[in-house]
Amino acid sequence: MYRFFVCFLAGIGAGLGTGFAGMSAAAVISPMLITFLGLPAYEAVGIALASDVLASAASAYTYGKNKNLDIKNGFVMMVMVLLFTLAGSFVASRVPNAAMGSFSVWMTFLLGVKFIVKPVMTTKDSMNAADGKKKIVKSVICGMAVGFICGFVGAGGGMMMLLLLTGVLGYELKTAVGTSVFIMTFTAFTGAVSHFAIGGMPDIFCLSVCVASTLLWARIAAKFANRANAATLNRVTGAILAVLGLAILCVNYF
Repeated sequence: MYRFFVCFLAGIGAGLGTGFAGMSAAAVISPMLITFLGLPAYEAVGIALASDVLASAASAYTYGKNKNLDIKNGFVMMVMVLLFTLAGSFVASRVPNAAMGSFSVWMTFLLGVKFIVKPVMTTKDSMNAADGKKKIVKSVICGMAVGFICGFVGAGGGMMMLLLLTGVLGYELKTAVGTSVFIMTFTAFTGAVSHFAIGGMPDIFCLSVCVASTLLWARIAAKFANRANAATLNRVTGAILAVLGLAILCVNYF
């Protein structure tokens, strides 16, 4: 029962983060499974990535159905993310990187505060008015940055994408989240397959509960997010990111 509670609770946090903000499930599930269930880190990350696949795919479908998804630029960015994740991993293997461990957790918290203090109020009209060629170039550059940082640090891809999609490409928040979860579907799938191929199958009970819980809450969050107005979505997204960031910091340091 204790294992079920931990996995279900981890899925709630991961699902809400995915559905509302395109956040990677690994940022929530991994530290909880490692801290409270004593799972090996590699196995915990594999379970988190597997949970991310269906949750991100379901969220992307919901955002796409509501016309809040940019597949064209998202695909370009996804290719660059995958390629430069490999490059970042290669560099990280040759550089001492212990100080970067809490990068994604602090970024989650600070990004949440940013959405509350300075919300993204870009409209679809202004977003669509941007030059198409410039958006593709920016997508390539942003994908390279996200992929390299994700590969070098080992986490933070979803948060980095959301930050760059809203801050650099000028996306309105719903389209930014929809595009982010679209990309995360494929990156999480690639990561999960490689983890299971190298480390073998993880704890099936934990995997099943985490996947089901993350999927359920991601669906709920994505449906709510697509119906909410911009101001409300910014506040809710900011609050969820800030709370999750603080919770993970507490788990890691207290």
